[in-house]
Amino acid sequence: MFSDRRNAWVFGQLALCGRKATQGCPCGYYGDLKRACTCTLTQINQYRARLSGPLLDRIDIHIQVPAVPFRDLAAELSGEGSQGMRASVGQAREVQGRRFVRTRAHANAQMTSRQVQAHCALGPEARRLLEAAMERLGLSARAYNRILKISRTIADLAGDQAITPAHVAEAIQYRSLDRKFG
Repeated sequence: MFSDRRNAWVFGQLALCGRKATQGCPCGYYGDLKRACTCTLTQINQYRARLSGPLLDRIDIHIQVPAVPFRDLAAELSGEGSQGMRASVGQAREVQGRRFVRTRAHANAQMTSRQVQAHCALGPEARRLLEAAMERLGLSARAYNRILKISRTIADLAGDQAITPAHVAEAIQYRSLDRKFG
């Protein structure tokens, strides 16, 4: 279990889940669009090495959240609203409920290795993309399974039965802390 900056705990429906918030580097400005990071690559690598690989492997999604400029905060919203997102998530959960009927799993995140093999089949192009990412980023077997599960969820949210290269590419993007710097 991980605590966020305010030491608040997040409770999932059936499992206890946590959040982990961390800066990208010691100065806190890595990836900031307004302020320049003053850290060297060595400092960034040492800072990120504090988070062990096995620990990072157990976190499904890693995302970097940049500061949002005021003009974007104050602008009229043009994306999918909460109601549309709620409907998409509800449909995806129904699909997963049917997929895992008579099993202990109720969501993609809880799939066993055997279920991942059965429900996360990749076409040749998606397989090549994932293989290249595994090699280039030095990802672990656990990260591989996480990417497949996230890809399956992205496909479910899109209403797609098959996992496409676009789903895999998006899932790989959610493993940002696995990337090596330098």
